[in-house]
Amino acid sequence: MTQKNDFTEWYIQTIQKAELMAYSPVKGSIIFRPDGFELWEHIQEEFNRFLKAEGIRNAYFPMLIPQSFFMKEADHIEGFAPELPWVTEVGNEKLEEPLALRPTSETMIGSAFSDWINSYRDLPYEINQWANVFRWEKKTLPFLRTSEFLWQEGHTAHEDEADARKRTLGILDEYARLCEEFLAIPVYKGQKTPSERFAGAVDTYSIEAMMKDGKAVQAGTSHYMGTKFAEAFDITYLSKENKHTHAHTTSWGVSTRLLGALIMTHGDENGLVFPPTIAPTQIVLMPVGPWKKNPAILEKLEELFASFKAKGIRVRLDDSDNSPGYKFNEWELKGACLRIECGPRDLENGHVMVKVRDLAEKQTVAFDDLADFVDQQLAAMTPRLLEAARNRNKENEYYDIETLEELKAHIETCKKEDKVTGFVLIGWDGTEETEAKIKEETGFTTRNIPFEAPMEKTVDIVSGKPAKHTVWIARAY
Repeated sequence: MTQKNDFTEWYIQTIQKAELMAYSPVKGSIIFRPDGFELWEHIQEEFNRFLKAEGIRNAYFPMLIPQSFFMKEADHIEGFAPELPWVTEVGNEKLEEPLALRPTSETMIGSAFSDWINSYRDLPYEINQWANVFRWEKKTLPFLRTSEFLWQEGHTAHEDEADARKRTLGILDEYARLCEEFLAIPVYKGQKTPSERFAGAVDTYSIEAMMKDGKAVQAGTSHYMGTKFAEAFDITYLSKENKHTHAHTTSWGVSTRLLGALIMTHGDENGLVFPPTIAPTQIVLMPVGPWKKNPAILEKLEELFASFKAKGIRVRLDDSDNSPGYKFNEWELKGACLRIECGPRDLENGHVMVKVRDLAEKQTVAFDDLADFVDQQLAAMTPRLLEAARNRNKENEYYDIETLEELKAHIETCKKEDKVTGFVLIGWDGTEETEAKIKEETGFTTRNIPFEAPMEKTVDIVSGKPAKHTVWIARAY
């Protein structure tokens, strides 16, 4: 299956063939195979570096949350109720109170904060949790939308709104850096519309990513909660003026949805393409030709393996009995960044053949130059992938669509010309009625109100009234 014929089917086939995941016996859930989980581990390592630099520590909270906790914040329970799985009995005994499998931990952590925070000296109080969460999705797609998924969720409490908002937006900036510099995924930063806001939040901010098929993936969100949860869970502190005051809270998270975005941003017809920053295999070494008759070839590759490994490079040596062609295809599929081949003639001439995953041609590199060459290629590949993705995004951004009829015509034109519908910048009058009509008639949803719009829109796309906001809209996963 090709990307052009059926992008979603290409995606599903690729992640299975590349052994990133497998379907589990539980509908809507997946098994993370080692390569797939290692991708998540590298994201954890990168984000934990930021957390530690900021003094934000990791903690862990129970997965089961009492029903009564959800009832304390009305918007929160209303937002999550349709997706909550419940534990109601143990053995043959019914529980006195149903327990939900966490969809998020605001309620559980709010309860803990109310015990732990007493004085302004305790603030800001900032923690993070790496965990699994449950949202019983009706329509699932591996990594992007599953009934159980992995994520990090940060929760903070502050003395005032200014400090809380500073943390909220600072986290959004870090999420954008994580996506762009580490995953080579360009993102659009902005504020969610009220209908797309996190359940119970005052304001939600997001980074949105455009996939190769033009659809959007919400890559991360950061929420300013105001004092809503503080009031619901009695998170108060004694201020410097000796008054009991409600704290201002935030929450923020990215999930294994980033893995889906990574694959859909960079993958090609041959399989996965990973930036070296996150790739499970940065280099694969491969003997070619009649190498078994010449033990010196494998000895040389083992020497190279040891030297790369000593430098902290994620390297593998494929000395299996499979044919070179099979192995070339296998490692292209799995997204190895560099393939280094050595055969009898290569050894004799003092060089290897190197294939960089996102470049077309092989290169001849002398043994003496190989270490520097590898360092240069690993350093250059991530920025190159980011630039390619940015250029592709620009080609699929549309600014000249002013009415709903023009949006429908755009969709029809893209269908006829086999183009992606991409991200469309529109004017919005600020009403939910406009959002609902756009979604109902085109399948497009508001992604966010960008902090930096390429241009300002003055007229609402549906009503023709003056626009209150300029908004990105797109079809989304």
